[in-house]
Amino acid sequence: MKTLTIQENIFKALSDKGRLRVVKMLQKKPLCVCEITEILKLATSTVSNHLSILCDAGLVIGEKDGKWMNYRINTEPKNNLISSALLYLQFILEDDETITNDRRIISSVDRNVLCCK
Repeated sequence: MKTLTIQENIFKALSDKGRLRVVKMLQKKPLCVCEITEILKLATSTVSNHLSILCDAGLVIGEKDGKWMNYRINTEPKNNLISSALLYLQFILEDDETITNDRRIISSVDRNVLCCK
């Protein structure tokens, strides 16, 4: 993939507040769609779209785990631009109130309850 295309995908992925929130949540632990949906209070289709964009940019990967698809930060990106973006994301928004609140909620979401609604 061309460098400009990779950069466009990264910037597109990070240009949305919801996607930034997802990345910051996934820095703490892998989550499934229903957990992310519960924290963001968005429709499942919206969260799935956000995850698709993040995956296309190479920032996030999904891994099947039984009946769940777990999403996590891509710890082994194949491109230095993606690695650099992920490194940068480690340091931004750490004191943001929304991010702090999302991280607090992460500890209370239970996929076994959420996914069976």
